[in-house]
Amino acid sequence: MTPMVSENRSGPFQLTQVPPAAVYEMRMLSTAAEREEAAALVQDRQRWLTLRGLPVPARADVPARFREAQTASAGLFEDGRLLACMIPEYASAPGQDQRPCLFLNSLHTLPGQSDDIPRLTTLWASDFAARNDLHVVRAETLARHALDAEPLVALLRRLIDMGWDVYGAGPGSDGDRVARLELPAEHRPGLRALISCQVHTPQPAPDDRSSA
Repeated sequence: MTPMVSENRSGPFQLTQVPPAAVYEMRMLSTAAEREEAAALVQDRQRWLTLRGLPVPARADVPARFREAQTASAGLFEDGRLLACMIPEYASAPGQDQRPCLFLNSLHTLPGQSDDIPRLTTLWASDFAARNDLHVVRAETLARHALDAEPLVALLRRLIDMGWDVYGAGPGSDGDRVARLELPAEHRPGLRALISCQVHTPQPAPDDRSSA
């Protein structure tokens, strides 16, 4: 009879509990299929905005931008499904405050969903900026009319509720009139259990947005 090996709880070998994998994943879009999925998401989002009377870019082909392999785009995934896409960039804050910040260029979320996806993206961006010593996050949303007019004002109220500030309107990164959004960077250590992150740290470029 084979002797049974007793468990020695005081020995050097102890079982360790493996932490559960994060539910969401934020990572670079590295394949042609992922970039095409992002372009399709942007097109779906633009149709969704048009049906609700909200503007879409007039001066830029945003889906084509996501298809380009040289574009350093990123996406939020859940079980392999793309929920949001964006182009994280290094920028400088406007005005007298020239400290570096994270600019979320061409941020789009999957249409017809709850506010959970924008909230997750907001939390990730705030933490990602803080971890990379970027003091604030900036983004834009198209605003062809007054910021206090419907249906734009409802969208801005939801973004403000998520932690964003609206600091005026003017020409955006592609020349269209936009509402300019700002979010403080904040370390959120517990967020990494929910969202894993493999996004490259954005680097300064010669044509960064110091004058935007």
